[in-house]
Amino acid sequence: MDTRTSDTRLRIERLRDALAAHHVHAVLVPSSDPHLSEYLPERWTGREWLSGFDGSVGSLVVTRDRAALFADSRYWAQAEAQLAGSGIELEKMPSGASTQYIDWIARTLKPGEALAVDGQVLGLSLAKALRSALQRANVQLRTDLDLMQDAWDDRPGLPQAPVYEHAAPHGVVARADKLARVRAAMTQAGATHHLVSTVDDVAWLLGLRGSDVQCNPVFIAHLLLDLAGGRLFIADGKIPADVAARLAADGIRLAPYDQAATALAALPADARLLVDPRRVTLGLREAVPASVPVVEQINPSTLLKSRKTADEVAFIRETMAQDGAAMCEFYAEFEASLARGERWSELDIDTRLTAARRRRPGFVGLSFSTIAGFNANGALPHYRATPASHAQIEGDGLLLLDSGGQYVGGTTDITRVWPIGTVNAQQKRDYTLVLKGTLALSRTRFPRGTLSPMLDAIARAPLWQHGLDYGHGTGHGVGYFLNVHEGPQSISKAIAEPAMAMEPGMITSIEPGLYRPGQWGVRIENLVLNVPVETPERNAFGEMLEFETLTLCPIDTRCIDRGLLREDEVSWLNAYHATVRERLLPLVDGAARDWLLARTEPL
Repeated sequence: MDTRTSDTRLRIERLRDALAAHHVHAVLVPSSDPHLSEYLPERWTGREWLSGFDGSVGSLVVTRDRAALFADSRYWAQAEAQLAGSGIELEKMPSGASTQYIDWIARTLKPGEALAVDGQVLGLSLAKALRSALQRANVQLRTDLDLMQDAWDDRPGLPQAPVYEHAAPHGVVARADKLARVRAAMTQAGATHHLVSTVDDVAWLLGLRGSDVQCNPVFIAHLLLDLAGGRLFIADGKIPADVAARLAADGIRLAPYDQAATALAALPADARLLVDPRRVTLGLREAVPASVPVVEQINPSTLLKSRKTADEVAFIRETMAQDGAAMCEFYAEFEASLARGERWSELDIDTRLTAARRRRPGFVGLSFSTIAGFNANGALPHYRATPASHAQIEGDGLLLLDSGGQYVGGTTDITRVWPIGTVNAQQKRDYTLVLKGTLALSRTRFPRGTLSPMLDAIARAPLWQHGLDYGHGTGHGVGYFLNVHEGPQSISKAIAEPAMAMEPGMITSIEPGLYRPGQWGVRIENLVLNVPVETPERNAFGEMLEFETLTLCPIDTRCIDRGLLREDEVSWLNAYHATVRERLLPLVDGAARDWLLARTEPL
């Protein structure tokens, strides 16, 4: 038994000791923090610490004699490998949004037994579903216990990195203007107070950035607004004095991080609180006095920040060009090096691509951990090479490279697939069918206000025609020097909701894929901007939107099965490559320039 597996078993046993000490029979450890973040500060990575599974999504349930990890198809192969020998069962969920583990808990626990879950990290919507299922099974729910405190002796504390302002010229919209727009939405909803807990909403609304979460320029804090001012609940010492003074000038006072619940409990009798049930935890919601009416609706800031301003879009276009130039420099070096017979690993790709981005103006860091997967590793949608497990780039096959950067002028996310050696006919067919999906959605026009999940099938249709599909969503929203995954829009199989309406200024990824386990994977991803388009029938049928492709990097044509592309698809691809060439040529020289010219030749 290796050390990691031994650690996992020992940690699970310590957690079971805590179960017994508190007289509960099971514990749910979600991938969550008090802000319901997708990517977690180390303090709240308990599921990973306990199980050894480091995928970004997954829930762990530990009973006194069983342990089960629930993960969707993006992580099945990864989870099977990381859980091997741990005694933890893998329960395969149909999607990342599945709550299959709730049914498992209700079936597994006996009537009268108790489940513990930390209410401070349990989303309000999930808590309602969990409580309902457990009541039917006559199982008690305890949300007042954080059993990780008992099991994890050296648990990290709160992040201490300082917060800074997203300054002009890139910080385009003034803090006072954003606060005024949110307060107008509060007034329209009949609210006197508004709790904002999601860290990207707090960062956007206050024009601040931080580094508390890897690859996301955010910081850990809650914000409680009223119609005249507000309190920012944040760890002491994180806000520099000059920034605190400017916040105070806009009516925002600082308060200790752990006082958010106390402040909610002290709301005046005539208060009316606005909260987003998808973006607030049960623990904070239960702190609100029963006498205070609560309005439940989406955070106004979530909708506002999804629509980038014209000035922000101008900076984003510049950022995309710089990011594309970095890609050209990297790929030119990579291909020339392979041609000389030099050896590369997936780890080398990550290191050298990051170095190329770092040389570009405005670069701050990666927007997520680079996914560089050769052949079979490319079939794992969320694969990450590690020193202990990675592949050499040698022989024939496909290299999938999904990467992105955080720049002061925007956030990037791009996936390309490159041929290594000789590519066979089936690989070319798979590549071309995925490309057809990317092209189909990229060229789509749709009425303004279309619910984003309605667009998902357009990218899948070329694959469905051949009996093929992929297990992840087609596209996610992207922030402006913020989280690489941003709502409310989602081009996916999610149940459509009014907040998912597509509006001008939204930036979304288009990234269909195809994965053959143990063989190879294909994903081709660009970021696109919703832009209005004039049509002759606008007066009769309303405003239409189309996508402007923002990402600037060649799509490899050597992997294409030309017989599967229509002439209109070839024309779009050639026009895109002409744009890439025009925009990037002024930013590259030497080998990178030569590579760009070669890879943007018309098909």
